[in-house]
Amino acid sequence: MDKITIWHNPRCSKSRNALTYLQEKGVDLNIIKYLVDTPSKDELKKTLELLNISAKELMRTKEEIYKTLNLKDETDENRLIEAMVENPKLIERPVVIKGNKAVIARPLENIDKIL
Repeated sequence: MDKITIWHNPRCSKSRNALTYLQEKGVDLNIIKYLVDTPSKDELKKTLELLNISAKELMRTKEEIYKTLNLKDETDENRLIEAMVENPKLIERPVVIKGNKAVIARPLENIDKIL
């Protein structure tokens, strides 16, 4: 069975709920506190492929740093990915990855798509 990875922010209720949900399912977990252990550019690119979304779709557009960096009109995927590596707070959470599948666990039930 594939180990499940969660990009987790302990201060976020949605992230805590997703972690609890996975723990209650008894899955083998790899917890990455992505604000401390930030995914690399390559990891972000791979995860975006698994999610089948653009970099912009993985971003928390309401974060102050998003406005400060003026990313609203940015379309260059590499620049957006670099912004997330440099400012992991921009990464939507929680991201749950299993094998070659990934979901953003909002709503929580999205996790069931990969279990």
